[in-house]
Amino acid sequence: MKIALVVSRSNKSQEVKQALLTRLEQESVEIDEKHPEIVISIGGDGTLLKAFHQYTHCLSNVHFLAIHTGNLGFYTDFLDEELEDVMACLKEKTHQTYQYPLLRVNIVQSDKCISHMVLNEVTVKTLTGTLVCEVSIDDALFEIFRGDGLCVCTPTGSTGLNKSLGGALLHPKMEAMQLTEIAALNNRVYKTIGSPLILPKGESVRLIVKDAVSPFVVIDNIDPIHFETQDNVEITVSISEEHIHFINYKNIDFWMRTKNSFIGK
Repeated sequence: MKIALVVSRSNKSQEVKQALLTRLEQESVEIDEKHPEIVISIGGDGTLLKAFHQYTHCLSNVHFLAIHTGNLGFYTDFLDEELEDVMACLKEKTHQTYQYPLLRVNIVQSDKCISHMVLNEVTVKTLTGTLVCEVSIDDALFEIFRGDGLCVCTPTGSTGLNKSLGGALLHPKMEAMQLTEIAALNNRVYKTIGSPLILPKGESVRLIVKDAVSPFVVIDNIDPIHFETQDNVEITVSISEEHIHFINYKNIDFWMRTKNSFIGK
């Protein structure tokens, strides 16, 4: 078994890392950051997102396990005092797993194109003023959006920014994505649909920025991608064929994770 660790910078996370490394060494578990079979994140959900993006090139060959060093996070099954449970999980010869759907976003400006995988959401915003954006579904123009921004999320990402915007919570067994508006401008002249849109697998959303002051794209709340205002920015989002795989040890289902995160145990 080959293990990689992705750890936040907090003192507590670093302490847990050292304790875990000691236990892994005692069990003769190999640490391999280049070709891991299991990636363990130690920190919060943000650390898990960092781990995901670090290993998007090998999602079909790797499973994730998350240890939270604070309160229980949405993606995390283990707390820092449960290292023996972590070791018991790792010792199992056959792991039960569960998977979550992902998005793929392609961003084009002029002759440059970049592609990213998305675990939570991708947002399009502007530093100041109003974002004007063409919204197309499967290449058919749906609306001209004016407002602060747009958010496209995965089912698990529906519990994040999307929820704050009034979007629905989607179970990850649904291979779907959700488009929500951020402070849309609606009056007698400018109108948008004003409701979240849930799109099935096989459909795509294309966002073309037509007017904005320093527009930018944020993927999974990581470093924003900034663009020049004079060139059209085209963002196409679709449901990926790939999934993220987690080791299922405690059998915490999606709705219980949601309850624990927002209502409490």
